[in-house]
Amino acid sequence: MVNGQKYWQKQSLQENLIYLAVWVLLFLAPLLSLYVRTMNDMYLLFDWTEVFLVWRRLLPFLLLFLVHNFLLAPLLIHHNKRIAYASIMVVVIAAFTVYQCSTRPHMQKPMGHRPPPHMERTSPPALPQREGAEDSHGIMNVEKVITPRPSLPLGGSAKGENPSCPPSVPRRGKTEGPGAGLPPPIIGEHDILAVVILILMFGANLGIKGWFRSRDDRKRLAELERENLEQQLEYLRYQINPHFFMNTLNNIHALVDIDPTKAQETIVELSKMMRYVLYEGSKQGVPLSQEFDFIRHYVSLMRLRYTDKVHITLNMPQETSDRQIPPLILITFIENAFKHGISYQHESCIEIKAEVKDDKLQFVCRNSKSEKSNEEKGGVGLANVRKRLDLLYDNNYTLHIDDTADIYSVGLVVPLLNSKV
Repeated sequence: MVNGQKYWQKQSLQENLIYLAVWVLLFLAPLLSLYVRTMNDMYLLFDWTEVFLVWRRLLPFLLLFLVHNFLLAPLLIHHNKRIAYASIMVVVIAAFTVYQCSTRPHMQKPMGHRPPPHMERTSPPALPQREGAEDSHGIMNVEKVITPRPSLPLGGSAKGENPSCPPSVPRRGKTEGPGAGLPPPIIGEHDILAVVILILMFGANLGIKGWFRSRDDRKRLAELERENLEQQLEYLRYQINPHFFMNTLNNIHALVDIDPTKAQETIVELSKMMRYVLYEGSKQGVPLSQEFDFIRHYVSLMRLRYTDKVHITLNMPQETSDRQIPPLILITFIENAFKHGISYQHESCIEIKAEVKDDKLQFVCRNSKSEKSNEEKGGVGLANVRKRLDLLYDNNYTLHIDDTADIYSVGLVVPLLNSKV
């Protein structure tokens, strides 16, 4: 069995308040009932004896409820011990039935009770009489004592008198009708009603406790799902970041031999981007302006690597609202465009466009396709960003990918987050 004090601490406050309110109403009911009756009947006095009598009958139910709530119900609800619970409940209900029958008040003869008809006398008892005549000196010639007979039942006669059941001996139990003369029953209808109420009380207690247990289970399940979501997002971020830094470091490596001064400036820009990734990338949302600045720095670094044959168009608003967006959600599409859309032999183009409309971000990234892009399909980056979008937005986003022979286009529409996130 679970310790009562320990289990009390685990119970929900709302559940305990429900039990408290119900029992307070039950104990207040006789007070209110007697108060209403005294208000309606001016000759009726407020008698606490009647209230105490009702409270005394409610007290065993309260004690059994406390035992069931803190000791027995947890066996079934929290530990799933059905056999132990059922066995103990049979013993408890049987003991309560015995207690209820043993404390039932016996039928007492009320004051002013009229005796049964066969015990009534039709005339007052007569004193013994002497048969004979008295003379003037008080001497009787013939003396005979006449003992009066008890009167017969109404409509009875001497011939119909039952000698086996003398009228002077009262019968026990019923005096008329079927079952006359039988002893009172062991269990009465009030006892049966009390047992039924006890069983219903236990059932209601199990129902309320089971509902709160299922509610707590749903809360714990939602908490586990949220933690699992955060772990998945962290895992996806860690997969994106190494890929991003690898591409950026390759760009800086190419600049070292071409323009060392520019390479130094690029390292400074990279440090700012790394700071953004490390400190802002773990947040649920970042200001839209910071995400756009990060993309601008990235594109400026990528421009240094390519010649004028690569046409890069970047169109993003300079001023944005105070709305937010999950960090590093767009950079994967841009990385993919530079990876598969650049050709060193032919002219290539990359177009990046973003705008805010109706509290939604509309993002488009188009790039031409190089020869090697026809061989490399998909990739870890796009699969990860799809998972992130599913986890973050569920079905409340639109991702459209158009893959033709010459152009690869991505269209994304996501709702913006509030600034409080």
